[in-house]
Amino acid sequence: MTGALLGIRDLVVRYRTERGDVDAVRGVSLDVARGQVTALVGESGSGKSTVAQAAIGLLAGNGRIDGGTITLHGAQDDTELVGLSDRRWRALRGTRVALVPQDPGNSLNPVATIGASIGEVLRIHGWRDAAEIRARVIDLLERVEIDDPATRYRQYPHELSGGMRQRVLIAAALALDPELIIADEPTSALDVTVQRTVLDLLDRLRADTGTGVLFITHDLAVAADRADTIVVMKDGAVQESGPARSVLAAPESDYTRRLLADAPSLGHVVERRAPASVSAAPLVTVSGLRQEFGRGAGQPPLVAVDDVSFTVAPGTTHAIVGESGSGKTTIGRALAGFGAPQRGTITVDGVEVTALRPGRHRRGYRRTAQLVYQNPYASLDPRQRIGTILEEPLRNFGLGSAAEHRSRAAHALAQVALAPEIAARRPRELSGGQRQRVAIARALILEPRLVVLDEAVSALDVTVQAQILRLLASLQEELGLTYVFISHDLAVVRQISDTVSVLRRGVQVEHGTVDDVFGSPQHEYTRGLLDAVPGSALRKDTT
Repeated sequence: MTGALLGIRDLVVRYRTERGDVDAVRGVSLDVARGQVTALVGESGSGKSTVAQAAIGLLAGNGRIDGGTITLHGAQDDTELVGLSDRRWRALRGTRVALVPQDPGNSLNPVATIGASIGEVLRIHGWRDAAEIRARVIDLLERVEIDDPATRYRQYPHELSGGMRQRVLIAAALALDPELIIADEPTSALDVTVQRTVLDLLDRLRADTGTGVLFITHDLAVAADRADTIVVMKDGAVQESGPARSVLAAPESDYTRRLLADAPSLGHVVERRAPASVSAAPLVTVSGLRQEFGRGAGQPPLVAVDDVSFTVAPGTTHAIVGESGSGKTTIGRALAGFGAPQRGTITVDGVEVTALRPGRHRRGYRRTAQLVYQNPYASLDPRQRIGTILEEPLRNFGLGSAAEHRSRAAHALAQVALAPEIAARRPRELSGGQRQRVAIARALILEPRLVVLDEAVSALDVTVQAQILRLLASLQEELGLTYVFISHDLAVVRQISDTVSVLRRGVQVEHGTVDDVFGSPQHEYTRGLLDAVPGSALRKDTT
């Protein structure tokens, strides 16, 4: 490739496990050109992050490169990265190759200031003058467009938003002006508008400096919008690769075609069911809801939700969308009977939820409304087997005998298309998609009327996400379920929802049918959310 910066040829990576060696990467080849973006796309377990780790010398201790080459092409000479000593790697990382990791929460030292975290990169590479380090760090914070960099320099990670923390990681990666940046899912945990801001920043920095970017993602819409070249991986091998527009317009592999079919986008609705009737008497009525949280002595309370009202007809899906901090989860928890709003009422199936006292009455309401969380691994007890997890709600309510519990647990697994033998496994033995199906089965085992889904598909790969969305639609049709679907992903909301509320800083800026709100948004904030949805290239090339 003309102007190639990174060349990977026939890469083989294996991991040692208790069950023997596992081939994680099998014969992968790709290039990253100077000043361009190569996107490595695939599901969890496809090997894409392993390729990234091999390219920066950070494979896990049980991983090894068993074949192939990784070459960093320089202006004067080429450097073969396979087999490089630790000393050579320490000299290269940061100066020629840098990493932007996925999770700033785990990547930034919580007890170190932002200035110290970024400055550490400089100190590792020989910078000693404290004033020079401070000046360089503040300059880097300005480059990544963080406001008031002198103040941010003294702050700690918990004092910054998720988007600002991600910019800090980018600043650290840019500290020594590397030729290549490896960005491993750098925006997967961010809201759509923050994601666009961070990606725009990377684009500008790449254009200004000529840095090449290896962009690891499971989000085909992001890759479509941002990449010059797309490499699609599955089960450790490349399925196809080429210029982004060619791969999108005429995919050669069945797997790539499936990724494209499953990728939600505003203009490419996949298997959307006919809109349910919203004219029936509502199952859910929320009126004038206000939720405040105390912030300590002498400080006014934080108003998380302010005067929000909407209704949800039985058998329909109502979406609540907005950025982090908009109040979505606060409303979802209130609907599920957690928390006590200061004002307003919530009525579900004739029960005024906000009037229920803690204890037996509120506990009894759990049979009417259930909550499914974003992270099923955190919400499933890792010590228990799946069958025990599913039977627990039945035991808690004293519903039936032990034999009946086992029978209903088996039925719940069947409802979410999981095999009976799953009951004997523990959460760690299941994939992310399987764990989320278990969480849904647990929510359904009490036969609720309302299910609140709090970012229930946002952590899943696109194909697994599509499977879960189809499952939710079929269960709704079969059981007459009513959903409140909390999400920052407007493309998914467009696909499955009937009505929607748009929240901004706790205030509902508009609501109505999905077709009306998305087709003709009245508020500038809604228009901004819609404009920020990735996948414009998908909408153009696949519709």
